[in-house]
Amino acid sequence: MTATNDRIAVSISDGVADVRLIRADKMNALDAAMFNALVDTAERLGREKDLRAVVLSGEGRAFCAGLDMGRFAAMGDGTSDLRDLAKRTHGQTNHSQQAVWGWRQLPVPVIAAVHGVAFGGGFQLALGADMRFVAPDTRMSILEIKWGLVPDMAGTPILARLVRDDILRDLAFTGRIFSAQEAMSYGLATRICDDPRAAALDAAREIAGKSPDAIRGIKRMLNALGDDPGPALLAESVEQMKVMGTPNQIEAVRANIEKRAPRFTDSAD
Repeated sequence: MTATNDRIAVSISDGVADVRLIRADKMNALDAAMFNALVDTAERLGREKDLRAVVLSGEGRAFCAGLDMGRFAAMGDGTSDLRDLAKRTHGQTNHSQQAVWGWRQLPVPVIAAVHGVAFGGGFQLALGADMRFVAPDTRMSILEIKWGLVPDMAGTPILARLVRDDILRDLAFTGRIFSAQEAMSYGLATRICDDPRAAALDAAREIAGKSPDAIRGIKRMLNALGDDPGPALLAESVEQMKVMGTPNQIEAVRANIEKRAPRFTDSAD
């Protein structure tokens, strides 16, 4: 297994790329280095001529626990670096969105093998895959609302194609944690597997045995279905910039860190 850096390891065998998040001590949380590694790895795999399929998984206790707590701490004490999220750095996406959308753009199928937890940005990362194989005890959440934020890592245009509108609103407004079985009923899980990584690798090898021209053609056709995701991707960034760093967003972070009920104030939109 050859590490891209200290965040992601990649091995390729018989056309199947086995991509592992390897920040196991932090439950593969998304820090700046992990964002960079995700973007860079997807770009590098996109240049692999003999690639047939990809499996994306996480080492340790979780697939990905979401945004690194250090980033939330910076939001809570006002030291977060607020960026121009509306700036499109990778075509239709900004850098953090590309960490998810890059897997959608790969010309070959991507299977996310999800276990433990997939919260917030970690859940959106799983959405970037074409399929999600999920362990029976996995817990998932669109958790951004807990921190006074909106989901802004390319998840909304994908979710809008997968689940009913009212289900999406329920999950986004409440941030509630849901099970693998619920994910299956909502259309967010493809299969529930006792060993999702092993099952995903088996499926990837099966796909790798099909005509690569036809497989790539199918992915191009399916990606072309539906509305242009550009407006939704930009809207994620615009709405996130509206809430990031506001008193209520900082209060949401502080309340969670201090383990108390938040004290929000009403404000005009």
